[in-house]
Amino acid sequence: VGSEMCIRDSGKMGGIELGYTSDLDLVFIHEGDSNKPTTGDRSIDTGVFFTRLGQRIIHIMSTQTVGGKIYEVDMRLRPSGNSGLLVCSLKAFEEYQRKEAWTWEHQALIRARFVAGSASVGKKFEKIRCDILSQQRDLAMLRHDVVEMREKMRDSLGTKTPDGQLPEFFHVKHDVGGIVDIEFLCQFAVLGWAHQFPEVLQWSDNVRILEVMAQCGLLDVDVSEQLTENYKSMRAVIHQRSLQKLNSRVGPNAFASERRYVTLKWNEFVIQG
Repeated sequence: VGSEMCIRDSGKMGGIELGYTSDLDLVFIHEGDSNKPTTGDRSIDTGVFFTRLGQRIIHIMSTQTVGGKIYEVDMRLRPSGNSGLLVCSLKAFEEYQRKEAWTWEHQALIRARFVAGSASVGKKFEKIRCDILSQQRDLAMLRHDVVEMREKMRDSLGTKTPDGQLPEFFHVKHDVGGIVDIEFLCQFAVLGWAHQFPEVLQWSDNVRILEVMAQCGLLDVDVSEQLTENYKSMRAVIHQRSLQKLNSRVGPNAFASERRYVTLKWNEFVIQG
């Protein structure tokens, strides 16, 4: 990878929770001088160089082999999504996060982690990440944004149940009381209190964020431990089903007690505040 470029992941790899069928949510960031061409026998524009480098990395990571595709690569979490540059400068990335990014993009930034490339650029990215996430936010507005995004995801990806009918399935990730409720609870806490408890920014995975939340007094220790156990048990089932090439929908009564507990804590911590 280029000496002036780093790769960060804002998905399951960034959150140190890569599953058997997880895709890679990559963002390419460079610190090259955009006003100067590259050196070498065939000098090209710096932006073109990094774009071609990014394209090459995506091609390698998504190669189709006899055993299947290596990884699915998703670049939609880069600044401005599909309409944005494939590789952005460190300065442009910081400006976007400060001035244009939506709350859900800052939620994704919580899981972001340097995974390859220039260590020096990676350190500078981590400083920007911490500075952005440490901004003090209006809790009422943050609560509205997080809840609204959670409802949109649930409506789009959760189980569709006609009025008056009992659900046929429970989607372990997206339905009420599922994994995403725990993830969003953690993200709400980080965005809401990182300015007061910067230690919540030390980790990008939900299990250790829950642990630090208890250490900071944001959650009771027993609540943190129970949410962690619920999260791990649901993740384990998703891993098992992925190995069997099955989706994340299980029977309607699965995880009944866990779902009630997660929903209760979601309502207490996020909805009611």
